[in-house]
Amino acid sequence: MKESLNLDYIPKGYSSLAINCGIKDKSLDLGIIHSEKPANAAAFFTTNKIKGAPVLVGKKHINDGLIQTLIVNSKVSNVAMGKKGYEDALYVCKKTAENLNIKTDLIFPSSTGVIGRPLPVDKIVNAITNLKTKLIHPPDFKTFAEAIMTTDTFPKYVSKKIGSSSLIAVAKGAGMIEPNMATMLTYFFTDAEIEAEALRKIFHKAVDNSFNCLSVDSDTSTSDTALILANGLAGRVDLSLFEEKVFEAAIELTKMLAFDAEGATKLFIVDIEGAKDNEQAKKIGKSIINSPLVKTAIYQGDPNWGRIYMAIGKTPDVEIDEEKIELFWGKTPKKYSNDELKSLSEYIKSSREIYLKINLNIKDGISRVYGCDLTEEYVRINAFYTT
Repeated sequence: MKESLNLDYIPKGYSSLAINCGIKDKSLDLGIIHSEKPANAAAFFTTNKIKGAPVLVGKKHINDGLIQTLIVNSKVSNVAMGKKGYEDALYVCKKTAENLNIKTDLIFPSSTGVIGRPLPVDKIVNAITNLKTKLIHPPDFKTFAEAIMTTDTFPKYVSKKIGSSSLIAVAKGAGMIEPNMATMLTYFFTDAEIEAEALRKIFHKAVDNSFNCLSVDSDTSTSDTALILANGLAGRVDLSLFEEKVFEAAIELTKMLAFDAEGATKLFIVDIEGAKDNEQAKKIGKSIINSPLVKTAIYQGDPNWGRIYMAIGKTPDVEIDEEKIELFWGKTPKKYSNDELKSLSEYIKSSREIYLKINLNIKDGISRVYGCDLTEEYVRINAFYTT
């Protein structure tokens, strides 16, 4: 998946900072992206009923559709810290705004890391003193992507050319991932001129058909955030082309996130066809990629297709007919008989990208979902996450 990494196209009018402020260790733990002018913005957030303080502040600040600066810390998520957590997130925004001489509500905060630990506000505020002089232009999106990592094994970013404008998309996430209306942390930056409402519609569609089709472990984070900024410095672009490139970037990041999941060795892509509708297709796909029995079979190449049927059948509130179900494996879909299970096992075990197409033969609902295998390493990472 690293082959998608590129920074060939850098949007105009942005600057960056990626530093260590000592939250936990000596690795990068604070990232900032600043636009020289307020940008039209859209964002989607976790639907978890417990939301991180930065999510609550971010939702408030983006109400008017304008954001100028993003500040993200890793190592501590500022979740479940009550009123103090909210005040801390707001204070970081206030001090960032003072250093940049802009309004506080133009600052968008995010935090990622351990839940239930207080945000080290003093360390962050000290790090952003004289922020204007520390910002780098042109921006270094690679080090920004590194600064927001937690258990990721590599930074995730992609760039696209869209007419006269450019787009950079960055993401982080490796565990506690099954987004709903957002994903882990992902940020898109463009210099295209796009009206706020059009931007929101395009971004919503891209998020819903990429990140919302992803699951690593079925756990929806308390901090999931997807944000897009468009500062307009490159002028207007063709909206259809813009929508196409935003979606391309979202899909590439989705694949990276699934492939880099905690302990994962394989990307598992499942296409559902012939469902009653698209919503039911997505439900069935998610049921398959979330099944521990399916995921462990994918890990070691066990051709136990009965587990696929089990996952289809347990999906609540969907219409299926067992006798109509067809399974096809491979990027060029092939149906395997019971006499060919050894060959199927070899395909699953030897491939880093596993493709499964399922035709339910009910109606015309379709969906593509993205998952991964489940390995001993996932258990090791999460059994000792805070110890």
